[in-house]
Amino acid sequence: MPKPEARKGPAKAVVRMERKGRGGKEVTVVEQLGLPPAEREVWLKALKGALGCGGAVEEDVLVLQGDHRERLPGLLEARGVRRVVVG
Repeated sequence: MPKPEARKGPAKAVVRMERKGRGGKEVTVVEQLGLPPAEREVWLKALKGALGCGGAVEEDVLVLQGDHRERLPGLLEARGVRRVVVG
């Protein structure tokens, strides 16, 4: 009997925190997901709800308000990302 297939997601995600160009405010950036534009919005909404923060899609990057480098890898892996790099 075949195993139920795990949720397939992007192979890799890079999570980093930045302040530059944002008036000193901290944001967590999630990049290299390789998701289509419509899918980025769905992921952003789910992550914002799970983290209780605001956020936006900027080009092909998800930007979340605040420093979420500790909690984000677990959430991304639960959504099917196979490798999360925190920088």
